[in-house]
Amino acid sequence: MTWNPDVYHRHRTARDAPAHDLMALLPPHPYRSVVDLGCGTGQHTLTLSRQFPEAQVLGLDSSAEMLARASEHHAPNLTFQQADLQDLHGTFDLMFSNAALQWLPDHPALLERLWPHLNLGGMLAVQVPSNHDHPSHRLLSETADEFREELAGFTRFGPVAGHSPVLTPVQYAEVLHHLGATDIVAMSRVYPVVLPGAEGVLDWVRGTALVPYLGRLTPEDGARFEAAYLARLKAEWPDPEVYYPFLRTLFVAQKPQG
Repeated sequence: MTWNPDVYHRHRTARDAPAHDLMALLPPHPYRSVVDLGCGTGQHTLTLSRQFPEAQVLGLDSSAEMLARASEHHAPNLTFQQADLQDLHGTFDLMFSNAALQWLPDHPALLERLWPHLNLGGMLAVQVPSNHDHPSHRLLSETADEFREELAGFTRFGPVAGHSPVLTPVQYAEVLHHLGATDIVAMSRVYPVVLPGAEGVLDWVRGTALVPYLGRLTPEDGARFEAAYLARLKAEWPDPEVYYPFLRTLFVAQKPQG
């Protein structure tokens, strides 16, 4: 996938709010090693480096475009690295991930793979979008199904009109409990955004959910895809203002000292 930091940041204030809430859930432990999984453009990684100045803070992301923007951030305890989150190396006192794990399948298995990389007494903190049942995503799946041939069978989470790997807060809490976690906090929260009509919804989705589809289409097919998607959005939201109740799932958990 090719990410565009400028497009992603057009709604920066709204997208940043869940990350700040996730940080507020972190207990004041003496973290010495911190990793930001899927750090994107690195602004939250920089915040973590300032919040925990005694820790070595590492931002990981698979996107060269996002990391090019992240490299503009500087702090004595801050580094960035291009890497696949599923090939994580080392252990950490804090594993933080904001709006990244939703791109990976099978979250129970994913958390089981990540858990050994957390030091004893360490904290896991994750936020994932949970609005996969929202009409904007349903209509995107319908559009992808229409372009099945052009997408060459690409599926984001399974079938083109498939489902998200994101679990409910209860399910995340159960998975973490079975891993042996303590002090589990898991919750859903709505972050409402008011967008300027169907075009505003398209612009919002263009920075995230549209990326894997457009990245697999030619510019001409991509333009047709966006036009077909926008037509569906306009039929759903004909008014000049759209109330977009963005649902997010946040959870934190501690690994026992042993």
